[in-house]
Amino acid sequence: MDRPRTDSHPLKVALICHSDTLGGASVVTYRLMHALRSEGVDARMVVFNKMSNDEYVIPTGQRLRRGATFMSERIGIAMSNGLSRENLFKVSTASAGMPLHQHPWVKEADVIALSWINQGLLSLKGIRRLARLGKPIVWTMHDMWNLTGICHHAYECRGYKHSCGNCQFLTGGREQDLSRKVWLKKQKLYADVPITFVAVSNWLADCCRKSELMAKADVRVIPNAFPVDSFITKPAIELSGFTMIPAKNVILMGAARIDDAIKGVDYAIDALNYIFDNNPQLARESMALFFGEVRDRSIFNRLRFPHQLTGMVHDGKILRHLYASANVVLSTSLYETLPGTLIEGQAAGCLPVSFGRGGQSDIIEHKVNGFIAEYKNPISVAEGIEWALQADVDRDALHESVRARFSAKSVAQRYMALFEELLQA
Repeated sequence: MDRPRTDSHPLKVALICHSDTLGGASVVTYRLMHALRSEGVDARMVVFNKMSNDEYVIPTGQRLRRGATFMSERIGIAMSNGLSRENLFKVSTASAGMPLHQHPWVKEADVIALSWINQGLLSLKGIRRLARLGKPIVWTMHDMWNLTGICHHAYECRGYKHSCGNCQFLTGGREQDLSRKVWLKKQKLYADVPITFVAVSNWLADCCRKSELMAKADVRVIPNAFPVDSFITKPAIELSGFTMIPAKNVILMGAARIDDAIKGVDYAIDALNYIFDNNPQLARESMALFFGEVRDRSIFNRLRFPHQLTGMVHDGKILRHLYASANVVLSTSLYETLPGTLIEGQAAGCLPVSFGRGGQSDIIEHKVNGFIAEYKNPISVAEGIEWALQADVDRDALHESVRARFSAKSVAQRYMALFEELLQA
């Protein structure tokens, strides 16, 4: 470290993430930065793409160089995959990155906290260079990439339990493919460099334990921080464009991109149609609201249940009031590390209904504060929606339960305790 830490020198943490507000991992990392700052930590973010005007966030390097590292990694993936672009952004190799070991904020930090570092921000070699600075490295995992060869979500594949190869996202069907090569590089990196990993859910930590790559790694579990106090349990203002909801019951479902295959919107449509066909009275009293980008709106043509597509909601105040107006927050994602919409819904007093293939069990106690449906079973999802609409829920108590588990203050304090532990080791 450049200078010893004293009582007058607050803990300095450099958080390294692809962006500050672009993407789920970036948003929760940005929240963590401010949660740490609220607790007296001098936390700052070094990012690939800066979207905010925050003085504590800085982009690394010149735009031209960032573009070069991004393209270098993508071209390498395409060249190893028969020039196919089909799954180009479902995998990452960390083959190219910026020289973050030279960045002044990183050099001044007591602790380096990695987050989502792919798509040109930081390479595996770059992590080795960071390790030579002699600072503790904490790496928060927001998806499965750390424990696989190259994919961010393994879906049904269990190749990560061994050594990957014959990757579902690559053409050719070879054992010694790009996924195996990167897996071996990660294996050597983890053996050579002391890294403390943080899984944002117990499900993800369990996946690490089942992975040959990370079975012996130091993996802690700390959830993402959420701004619980910003969520309200009763709508307090009229929302332009959303005020005339002709429904007693509101079912809310959202994502950055709703029709992304991993979000499983077809199961939500099937479940809502099942209610429409088998419980028409409930359907007449209800409406499903979908927020987020939809590239192919025709997928909703077969949805008979009353519904509305709101598009992207950029205004946080509007989004919070949508949650406060809803009874149910729905997710039919096939895999979620720690689904933020479910936590946000609970913070507003909504009962979540979701599959359980991911971190949902860290959020939902089945039929107590939500419903975990049978995986890929739309009838079970429909049962969950009906249960949630009929439940007698204390919205304020649900809000308080989220504060106890996911408040920014409690999460920041857990990270601070981890940082101090590593600094004293």
